[in-house]
Amino acid sequence: MKKKILSALLSVAMVASLLVGCGAAKEEAAAPAAPAATEEAAPAEEAAAPAEEAAPAAESNGKSVGVAMPTQSSERWINDGANMKKELEALGYTVDLQYAEDDVQAQVSQIENMIASGVSCLVIAAIDSSALVNVEAQAAQAGIPIIAYDRLLMDTDAVSYYATFDNKGVGTAIGESIKAGADLDNHKGEGLTVEFLMGSPDDNNALFLYNGLMEVLQPYLDDGTLVCKSGRTSFEDTCILRWSQETAQQNMENYLTGFYADQKLDIVASAFDGFAYGAKAALEGAGYTAEDWPLITGQDCELMAVKNIAAGSQYSSIYKDTRLLAAKCVTMVQAVLEGAEPEINDTTQYNNGKIVVPSYLCTPQNVTKENYEEVIIGGGYYTADQING
Repeated sequence: MKKKILSALLSVAMVASLLVGCGAAKEEAAAPAAPAATEEAAPAEEAAAPAEEAAPAAESNGKSVGVAMPTQSSERWINDGANMKKELEALGYTVDLQYAEDDVQAQVSQIENMIASGVSCLVIAAIDSSALVNVEAQAAQAGIPIIAYDRLLMDTDAVSYYATFDNKGVGTAIGESIKAGADLDNHKGEGLTVEFLMGSPDDNNALFLYNGLMEVLQPYLDDGTLVCKSGRTSFEDTCILRWSQETAQQNMENYLTGFYADQKLDIVASAFDGFAYGAKAALEGAGYTAEDWPLITGQDCELMAVKNIAAGSQYSSIYKDTRLLAAKCVTMVQAVLEGAEPEINDTTQYNNGKIVVPSYLCTPQNVTKENYEEVIIGGGYYTADQING
């Protein structure tokens, strides 16, 4: 059933109108750089979490690991790849780290080359897992174990393990953030306005997130506490292909023009910091100020998002310590290559259409202006100078 749902969503993504997230994103995925109004990402050297002095690589153990990452356009993937490479090399593995820049065929080719080079293990964060089924079969035939990283690899029995965050928990945390930040329980039936910017239909995590979010917010939509004037509340109507910031901005501009000429928007339920930047640019363009600024959520705690949280233009983001996720994935790689069983904590949720993939789920944490200093600065993810500079 999940396979059918995702297939249906992909079909919707191909044909939906520009106003709807999926279809517009299909065009924007290959578009030029973001419009000037869109908030720019922090430079990679500034955005990266404070790093310790790189330890010298351990003596080679003769084994190699291919790490296939989706893109460097998002800060979190840069950090994920760098953290994993550093830790694997410290254990004596040779690492082939590749980024496909959201080009599906490029990722297929990169993985094919890794297989041809004889890597001992593959770690894959898929752009579109449906496009990787054949190359994963090639890896299985070559006896190369595969670990899915952050995004579940669908429709294959070649994947051994899955390292990720509790993606439904991410959605639940965003919903709880909205519930608390907008004080929904004390505004019963008041019709606070909300619009949704949800994740990519080809990313299995996005549907888990949406389901967790709606588990919290649906009762408030049902009783009139929340009102979505565009009527776009389903995943099909709010998903944005390839997590495109540009499409998020376009959608928000269209929502504001089409539905909020005479009433202000109160809440932007955004599934990603990049969407929050796009929403921010659209709101500024529509003349919103601090006096009527809506509550905006996000995910990933990118440096720019934390700066916006500190400044008050973004209410919250979900902190997913990718250092922890990378470390857990590294222990999986090491266990698999040493013939041991890695630590897992979920054997039921992640059915990829072929098998239930044994998984390790890391716990996300909600970050707001009230706790970012404790969680982000205190946790060593960014420094105060980075955030306030």
